[in-house]
Amino acid sequence: MRSEGWTQLRNGTWVEPGRTPDFVTRLFAVQLLNPRLVVSHRSAAALFRIETLGPLAGAPLELTDPELTTRPKDKGVRVHRVPLSAKDVAERQGLRVTGAVRTVADLLRAGPRDDALVAVESSLTRRRVGGVRRAPLTDLGSIRAALADGEAPSHGAVRARTWLTLCDPLAGSPAETIARLRFHDAGLHPETQVEVRCPDGRRRYLDFLFRAEGLAVEVEGYAYHGTRDSHRRDVLRFNQVLQCPEVRSLLRYTAEDVFHRPGSLIQEVRAALGAAGGVGITSRAAK
Repeated sequence: MRSEGWTQLRNGTWVEPGRTPDFVTRLFAVQLLNPRLVVSHRSAAALFRIETLGPLAGAPLELTDPELTTRPKDKGVRVHRVPLSAKDVAERQGLRVTGAVRTVADLLRAGPRDDALVAVESSLTRRRVGGVRRAPLTDLGSIRAALADGEAPSHGAVRARTWLTLCDPLAGSPAETIARLRFHDAGLHPETQVEVRCPDGRRRYLDFLFRAEGLAVEVEGYAYHGTRDSHRRDVLRFNQVLQCPEVRSLLRYTAEDVFHRPGSLIQEVRAALGAAGGVGITSRAAK
């Protein structure tokens, strides 16, 4: 078969000539050999276009064995042994997967916190993921119910419910989620997704606003300035924001700043708040 151009994925499964063994194909291969396994956790999130932290490339495929018997021998596959009910299982691209609600609930139970909350908030809002626009997949009430479900695994559920209280259902991107969590961990608690009105009556929405100090903080995505026109609109928007009565100063950060230089971001925000009087700085203990 190799001489004819077939590619072996694992014992018993081959990919036909000319076909790239992509993420979905590799999941198919695992389910063909182990039909009872259900795609779950980060692998299921990817199929639903739910954002998570970190690349999929190189990460193990994640599946769940509801019969609690499988012990994977392949280092590229991680099998969770937890019960699943029929209502927890859906079909996606021909694969048996955990539904969107069960997927984010599992990620909350498994952690880590930041990755789980990025996934939860992604599932709650309209997002463009991988160039595809998708609608919200669930709501906070359904996720809370899944974590309280007596048929679901209880391991990690208490911690998951605590993390869920940190969720902002209006967050617009993973970078916004992580910025808000960095603020929270530093004892800073701005208002989020704040609507303000410009002098010409236009509505604008701020990612973060420390209202007492009049400090707005905006986080820009990786591809924020895709064209000259988008850059022009961006400049106009921020000029308009600075004319709003609620905003006396504005800090702007890239996603790279949030993910890779959060200490500098927090230091600069603290300095700006201090210059404005420091009224809005609170300790984590106070919360």
